[in-house]
Amino acid sequence: MEGIEEVYEFYNNGAEIGRLERGLGVVEFYRSKEIIEKYLNGSLKIYDVGGGVGKYAEWLAGKGHDVTLIELAPAAVDYAKEHMTVHYEAEVGDARKLDKPDKSSDMVLLMGPLYHLMSKEDRMLVLSEANRVLKDNGILIAAGISKYSSATWALSVYGTANVFIDDDIYMNMIEREMSCGEHIRPKEYPFFISNAYFHTIDGLRDEIKNSGFDVTESVAVEGCSWIAPDIYGKWQDPDKRERLLKIIRASDHDESMMGISPHFMVIAEKK
Repeated sequence: MEGIEEVYEFYNNGAEIGRLERGLGVVEFYRSKEIIEKYLNGSLKIYDVGGGVGKYAEWLAGKGHDVTLIELAPAAVDYAKEHMTVHYEAEVGDARKLDKPDKSSDMVLLMGPLYHLMSKEDRMLVLSEANRVLKDNGILIAAGISKYSSATWALSVYGTANVFIDDDIYMNMIEREMSCGEHIRPKEYPFFISNAYFHTIDGLRDEIKNSGFDVTESVAVEGCSWIAPDIYGKWQDPDKRERLLKIIRASDHDESMMGISPHFMVIAEKK
């Protein structure tokens, strides 16, 4: 249960609204869809667990899949229902105890829960539940945040956009992240992501393997593209976007890129 109250408050207050439509979020959303789409074979029953305001659920439902959004924050579920442009189910639920039958889904998305639960015990509960509700040979798609993400981002804008590196409070935060993966949001930075657990790619893969899955693919989502100044502006230019995508795709399976990329994804199959 460690840190879950802060996570609940963060998302119930609307933190996810518009996040994937601005800044680096547009790259994250585009690339995550690109990765997920490779596994969308046939018409699937999909649980989008911890799916926020339903961005992925709506996209998947628009492609003809039977989708259920399961989200901890009631306000996020209400927002998803109010802004639906295509039908999917949306309900309040806890990733650690899903109110769904055994072997009832073809795919489970965990695009947030594994980095928003600081306790390994809680993360393993989430993975156990995902395993339980998946059919045999069902697909798990799980996202993680690199434990170096706060440090590398701050360094990329050091002295231009901000000087967070000069702040002892910020430095204490990133030192903890880099040493043990725990992100504790300082009260002086209320706009940062709520308390979280930042993985290494090996750590995320190990947790998934130990939950009864066969890992089939690991992918760096944004890669090193986030280093580009004003990446959102460049993304709006089709030629620049394609050049950025070439760089991302050329290195997205390189193990050395996993820690540099803000997000990575692990795809696994239920044994």
